Amino acid sequence: MPTGGVVQAPVLVDPAHVALLSRERAVLEFNRRVLAQAQRADVPLLERLRYVCIVSSNMDEFFEVRYADLLEASKLRGTGVTPQYLADISAEAHELVQEQYQVFNNKLLPQLCEAGVVILNHADRDEAQRDWVARFFRKQVQPLLTPIGLDPSHPFPQVANKTLNFIVKLAGKDAFGRDNAIAIVRIPRVLPRVIKLPANVSGGRQAFVLLSSVVRAHLTELFPGREIEAFSQFRLTRDSDIEVDEDDVTDLRKALRSKMSTRQFGQAIRMEVVDSCPIELSNFLLEQFNLAPDALYKVHGPVNLGRLTQLIDQADSEGLHFAPYVPSWPDDLPRLDILDSLQDGDVMLHHPFESFDAVVGFLREAVYDPDVLAIKQTIYRTGSESVLMELLLEAVRRGKEVLAVVELKARFDEEANINWAERLEALGAQVVYGVVGLKTHAKMMLVTRREGTRLRRYAHLSTGNYNPKTAKLYTDLGWLTASPEITADIDMIFQHLASLNQPKVPHQLLLAPFNLHRRMLREIQRVTEAALAKQPARIVVKVNALTDEPMIRALIEAGQAGARIDLIVRGACMLPPGLAGITDRIRVRSVVGRMLEHTRVIYTRWGRGKDDESLYLSSADWMNRNMTRRIEIAWPVHDAKLRQRVIDECLVPYLMDGRDAWQQLSDGRYERLGQDGHSAQQALMDRYRADS
Repeated sequence: MPTGGVVQAPVLVDPAHVALLSRERAVLEFNRRVLAQAQRADVPLLERLRYVCIVSSNMDEFFEVRYADLLEASKLRGTGVTPQYLADISAEAHELVQEQYQVFNNKLLPQLCEAGVVILNHADRDEAQRDWVARFFRKQVQPLLTPIGLDPSHPFPQVANKTLNFIVKLAGKDAFGRDNAIAIVRIPRVLPRVIKLPANVSGGRQAFVLLSSVVRAHLTELFPGREIEAFSQFRLTRDSDIEVDEDDVTDLRKALRSKMSTRQFGQAIRMEVVDSCPIELSNFLLEQFNLAPDALYKVHGPVNLGRLTQLIDQADSEGLHFAPYVPSWPDDLPRLDILDSLQDGDVMLHHPFESFDAVVGFLREAVYDPDVLAIKQTIYRTGSESVLMELLLEAVRRGKEVLAVVELKARFDEEANINWAERLEALGAQVVYGVVGLKTHAKMMLVTRREGTRLRRYAHLSTGNYNPKTAKLYTDLGWLTASPEITADIDMIFQHLASLNQPKVPHQLLLAPFNLHRRMLREIQRVTEAALAKQPARIVVKVNALTDEPMIRALIEAGQAGARIDLIVRGACMLPPGLAGITDRIRVRSVVGRMLEHTRVIYTRWGRGKDDESLYLSSADWMNRNMTRRIEIAWPVHDAKLRQRVIDECLVPYLMDGRDAWQQLSDGRYERLGQDGHSAQQALMDRYRADS
């Protein structure tokens, strides 16, 4: 300890030597924050159940993609993925799943029961309910079930990814006098996983039965003449990444479509069984799929909590859902003549607080305007049903030039995107699939209209997807503009994606993988230089993930130089904040609320002058893949009024949030900042509610 009033300057640590946090642990920590939403008293009960379902869906993707990649990396030298690291991540995943089922069983089910919403197991059902379930099983379920008894001519059946199955151990002999003890029952996906009992047998409550409980109660009917000694439901998670050697295919669309048929049968990664499953059956399953013991997840309840969204959607109890939210139409945008209005200046759209209908209206106006000659759009995630895609089809029918840049490798949306691409091509649209080896993640729409003797362009940019459904749930910024420089940059990018020619240097936009990463590092460096010169030095970044090592190292260096840094990172963050003398000027927070935080905003200040600051909006998270292996964009906000609005709505409220915000600790864990304070999301909902 220093004595005599002498203050010792901290010893700076080379940022390159600072140990970063584990990405996999960061993903699991995010899911803990989501699970915490299921325990909040201020969240309606059925919405709390929805958060439990979201954790299940997130964990499925964690195993299908991230953990599957880890297993592959562990087989290679130099990846840093050791057997011990795999074991540690597996142990943390087991712990999280156990916590999830504890919340479901010990907290949500009793409270739902008090509220008159019950899930009835066979033992809980009265005689009338059992009779109804029996009739339902025999009429709706049993005709679709075909038990497979295992023997040399009946090998273990193919088990598709994330499907519900039963394994049954039988006593006695089969019809041919043989001791075939094991049978498998596959449950078709066409059957509902949650069934609501009719009012005449529900006992005055909203009563539900799970399909797994229905099958379990009537297993004996599937094996006449045999005694069931033991059984368990089980669910297998497989590697679901579609890998195509893009350098060795002539038609990426056809190659992906052929691969999609095998996605359901990738490498086995995780096995879920109920906790009552006998060890001999669970060991048999592990052996069948060549899985290690730590791949087995014994759960106290249904093996797929995610399917309980069907219960949430069927329940109609007042007060158990979030109150409906109706967003407002943007104040700065007329409902008609949208294109003409953009000549007066850019318009910012803040979703879901402002209606996504404004984006639909922009495109619809372009489609039906006879002076609009061409429409170009990137397509990443639009969904299987999309009003925007239908409008593009109508534009083709009306003789407009339509260019669609369709990203075929948008994970889990490949089939929908291929279907849209084929429909567009069939009508005569130009469809391209981006650049080999890169995902097109940029969100852009460009409209070209003849105005007198000249052509004028109008554009929409976004931090989110062109998906009206998720636009009601995700916070994102959209940008409508007629800026000649920005629209020229967008047109250049479309030309590059279609022709594969070397892109020109954009005037306003930043483009990955060309200059976006380099420019973001330069922005951080300018702040670092200002801090060293004792000038105001400030960085505020709002992204979904921060895992890019060069950017993390640059932020650490800026913080050590004296810059004040706030990072609002919803999901995985590998930067360890709060390390004394290293990252103690960096704060990291995560906001998890009713909406999924999805906006990407980058603010930097490097001096006192009015021009010594910048604000960018972007489609890209601060991840290496986004900077080097994707087509991404970022665009500057020059208009002082709009810049202040972005700061006032997307940054300041989140830095002040005391209800939905979590603070990251230096070891990667998070602590909640409070539950009774200001909520950024609620404040924005109140501000933009349509009826306000």
